[in-house]
Amino acid sequence: MGLVVQKYGGSSVADAEGIKRVAKRIVEAKQNGNQVVAVVSAMGDTTDELIDLAEQVSPMPAGRELDMLLTAGERISMALLAMAIKKLGHEAQSFTGSQAGVITDSVHNKARIIDVTPGRIKTSVDEGNIAIVAGFQGVSQDTKDITTLGRGGSDTTAVALAAALDADVCEIYTDVDGVFTADPRVVKKARKIDWISFEDMLELAASGSKVLLHRCVEYARRYNIPIHVRSSFSGLQGTWVSSEPVVRTTQQGEKQVEQALISGVAHDTSEAKVTVVGVPDKPGEAASIFRTIADAEINIDMVVQNVSAASTGLTDISFTLPKTEGRKAIDALEKNKSGIGFDSLRYDDQIGKISLVGAGMKTNPGVTADFFTALSDAGVNIELISTSEIRISVVTRADDVPEAVRAVHSAFGLDSDSDEAVVYGGTGR
Repeated sequence: MGLVVQKYGGSSVADAEGIKRVAKRIVEAKQNGNQVVAVVSAMGDTTDELIDLAEQVSPMPAGRELDMLLTAGERISMALLAMAIKKLGHEAQSFTGSQAGVITDSVHNKARIIDVTPGRIKTSVDEGNIAIVAGFQGVSQDTKDITTLGRGGSDTTAVALAAALDADVCEIYTDVDGVFTADPRVVKKARKIDWISFEDMLELAASGSKVLLHRCVEYARRYNIPIHVRSSFSGLQGTWVSSEPVVRTTQQGEKQVEQALISGVAHDTSEAKVTVVGVPDKPGEAASIFRTIADAEINIDMVVQNVSAASTGLTDISFTLPKTEGRKAIDALEKNKSGIGFDSLRYDDQIGKISLVGAGMKTNPGVTADFFTALSDAGVNIELISTSEIRISVVTRADDVPEAVRAVHSAFGLDSDSDEAVVYGGTGR
């Protein structure tokens, strides 16, 4: 008997019919001889609706009370799903994040998991029950307050539980059939990937791929938990994310290792660009800028510093960050303007990032040239460039992103010859 952890996103449990469909899939896994733990998100857009409601009552709600409100969405889902499973003749027990032993730090709205002590979950499944756990939430180790994990929190909950329970696999159910070579909402000929390494998936997630979040993949890599990304709307095989390549046998009996040169093209239009103009080109200036940003608890992505002008000895430093943190970053830098000594700030939230990801890039010359040729042929202008061994990222105008993604996807032969990718829901989660 194996132990399987399954996670179902909001689009999978968006309504009563969706919950019944998910219940049947969970029961099938149980009937196949597995112990099953299911992690659920809030129904549909419930979390967004609760945030809107909170903002109507208070423009800046206290983090503790907002967490208390938002965790209600997952509690509704878990209870309804347990009811649906019992109606199918199987025993199910629902658990909140704290009841499941998800221990976090005390940062509200974006807490990090410190430990998982799943004693109650283990006891429940050993007694023959199906355990249903509310995702996205935990309990603070210090204050004992309810916390939420931020964007992608249910994925992280599922992987963390899988690691703590020593599960055989963590299945992430979403509204597409797996991980694709590009967002199928933008590239209709995107191809489903059968297997992808943790490293490539981490780069795709960090570059804007919405199927899995970076934190979830990093947790899985740390504890070597295989992830199977698949759709709750179909019975098709999805994408395996793991440390070891999938080996398939051809009809001729040959062994083939599925590891492509390029894993995919990701894009992200949720970032903004800040340019610090007229920075003295001397040691310590960049440190002052990014210490100010760090003290404001803002994560940055790409950084580019221009060559200083010989006549003035001044340079410009540009960096990207989430749009939601833009105002905070500008305010923090303006407050410390005299200490840093820059001339002015420029803010641009009409940008997009396109990233090409693949472990094979580091041993194949010409990839960079082909990437920039594809963008040039599409008439796309580049504002920033960032690279790693397995990734090339550029910043362009936001309006150019769809065309740029399609051009790069085609240039590297990633287009599928078969049917177009199916998107069963509308959000990608």
